[in-house]
Amino acid sequence: MSYDAEATRRRIFQAASAEFAAHGLAGARVERIAAAAKANKQAIYLYFGGKDKLFAAVVSAKVDEVCHGAAIDPGALAESVGQLFDWYQEHPHLIRLLMWEALESAGDPLHGEEERRAGYRENVRDLVEAGVAAGLPEAERTRAAQDWMFTVLGLVAWNFAVPQLCRLVLDERDDRAALARRREAVMAAARALAAQSAAQSAVQTAVQSGVQSADDQGAAQTGARPRAEGTRPTA
Repeated sequence: MSYDAEATRRRIFQAASAEFAAHGLAGARVERIAAAAKANKQAIYLYFGGKDKLFAAVVSAKVDEVCHGAAIDPGALAESVGQLFDWYQEHPHLIRLLMWEALESAGDPLHGEEERRAGYRENVRDLVEAGVAAGLPEAERTRAAQDWMFTVLGLVAWNFAVPQLCRLVLDERDDRAALARRREAVMAAARALAAQSAAQSAVQTAVQSGVQSADDQGAAQTGARPRAEGTRPTA
């Protein structure tokens, strides 16, 4: 049987996802990843460049999965948030990986940070083009869309970061019942956020229209006024 390099890469990646989610970067062991992947340690260094780079590749890939698998639609925000909630529930590795990354990076630059920033900038551009913060001045729309997106992510992700707290605060007997309640509550919060955003956009649009109308009216009146400068009375 010939050696399948791509299949080996996939096995290493899958084994690393589980290992990093369970133990973080510092606690993960290359030997365990290699054994689970039925590969040798040299293959990990050959294909990924080492444990740190492998961790970064796993986190980036998982973030890409959620970005492409559960996109946020501003026109149907509550439904999008419900789908995002379901995605997190079905893919528990992502939130664990992000929590490990936060604990172990201690604010230092991340591997592949600029590439990940570029991905989020693209997400924000899509939101702006879809009409998020449409009533705001152009310079403020990007910042508003960034805050809007992070608020939505926080509404969803925190439920899976601390499921035990969710269960205790809601006084439910198990995580499933608590998360079912939270899904409905998060969707309701998303509807309220969408309504608030729409109302703010309408107010901003009305204000801008009023200012423009006043400017146009003033310009018209100025243009219609007779000019006295340079005229002389007739005898």
